[in-house]
Amino acid sequence: MTRTQKQAEHNGDSSEKQHGRGAGSAVQSVDRAVSVLEILARVGEAGVTEIAEELDVHKSTAFRLLGVLENRGLVAQAKDRGKYYLGAAVLRLAGAAAVRLDISQEGVPVCRELADELGETVNVAVLDDDAAVNIMQARGTASVTAQNWLGRRTPLHATSSGKVLLAHMPPTLREGLLARTLPRFTERTITGTSVLRAELEAVVEQGYGVTIEELELGLAAVAAPIRAHDGKVIGAISVSGPVYRLNSDRLPELAKRTVAAGAELSRRMGYGF
Repeated sequence: MTRTQKQAEHNGDSSEKQHGRGAGSAVQSVDRAVSVLEILARVGEAGVTEIAEELDVHKSTAFRLLGVLENRGLVAQAKDRGKYYLGAAVLRLAGAAAVRLDISQEGVPVCRELADELGETVNVAVLDDDAAVNIMQARGTASVTAQNWLGRRTPLHATSSGKVLLAHMPPTLREGLLARTLPRFTERTITGTSVLRAELEAVVEQGYGVTIEELELGLAAVAAPIRAHDGKVIGAISVSGPVYRLNSDRLPELAKRTVAAGAELSRRMGYGF
C-alpha cells in the first residue's frame, strides 16, 4: 500500500469516527430531551438545577435542552418562579395519538356492522399531514379479494375520505394544499382547483364525499365525516368497491348508510352529548 493510500485510509477512518461520535452525541441529546419530558410529567414542574441533577449533567447542558424544548412548545416556563412544565405541544401530540386510538377502538363494531350489511370494504381514515391514512378496515362478504388499504396513505383530492377531510379543514390550511400541483391518477381525477373547491362545497352541503375511478380505474367509494365531542371532523368512514357494484343506482343508499355509520361513530366519540 502506498503512502497516499495509507493516508486516505487514515482520513476515512477518522471521518467515520467523527461521524460516529456526532451521531452518538445526537442520540444522547434526544435521550436527555425525552428524559426532561418524563421528569416534568412526573413532578409537574422543575427548575434548571433540579433537572440538571436528575440528568447528572451540567446546568448549561440542562438549560440548552430546555431551550430547544421550549422553542418547540414542548415545555413552557413560569417566568415568576423560573420553573419549567410541559407545554401545549405535548398535549397536542398526546391528543392526536388518543384520537387515533379512540377511533380505532370505537370504530371496530361500527365498521364491522357496516361491512357485514353492505358486503363491501369499510375503512376509517384520519388526516396525516397532506394525505389521508387508513387506520382500520373491515371487509364484507363481497370484498374477499379486495386489496388491503390498512396503513396506506392516500391523496386527499382523489379519495372519498380525503375529500371529506379536505372539505372540513381550516380554510387557510385547505387553500395551502389546493395551491399545490394536484397529481392525476386517472382521467377522472379532479386536478383543477376551482372544480375541486365546488366539489368540496358539495361534500359539506350533502354530508358525504364520493369518488368514482378518481384514484384507480374500476374503484368507487363514498365517505362521511367522523366528529369529536366538539364537532371537529377528526376522521372519515368510507365504503369502497368496484364500480359495477357501487353504481349510480346503489350509491345514494350507500351514502345514506355511510352517513349513519359516521354519525354513530361520532356519537361514540362524544359528539352530540
